[in-house]
Amino acid sequence: MQYLFYSISIIFLSMAIGVSVNNFFQKKKFYNKLTNLRLIKSSRLNKVIGLNIFKWIMANTSLNRFNPKLKLKNTSSNTELERLRREMTSSELSHFIAFLAVAIVGIYLLLFQSPVFGIILLTLNIFMNLYPSLLQQQNKSRIDKLI
Repeated sequence: MQYLFYSISIIFLSMAIGVSVNNFFQKKKFYNKLTNLRLIKSSRLNKVIGLNIFKWIMANTSLNRFNPKLKLKNTSSNTELERLRREMTSSELSHFIAFLAVAIVGIYLLLFQSPVFGIILLTLNIFMNLYPSLLQQQNKSRIDKLI
């Protein structure tokens, strides 16, 4: 139980780190290349890994309140779609940076400290950082089609 509590704490801390690092990178020239990142292009693979289930959970539970900036206010406005895409990209990259940081810690714990702690941390990291990032990527591609 203590590993679960520590893992959740580490992941929430990693999200703050992800946002900070992402804000730093936004000022760099190479950031525009990262805005079109797409780890999984296959909708079939997204379905196999359960991304559609995760999407349903995010849309139909209170979890959808975590980032109110990701709400579409005016569907007919291209500027609103572009604003939403920018917010989505920022959120996606913040989650992905957090995922990478926690993955390094989790692998270290798995291999050298406590395998149980490492497995718990890596599993939660997938659902709390990787899946949100993948979902943002999927939603960005839908927005690109609308734009």
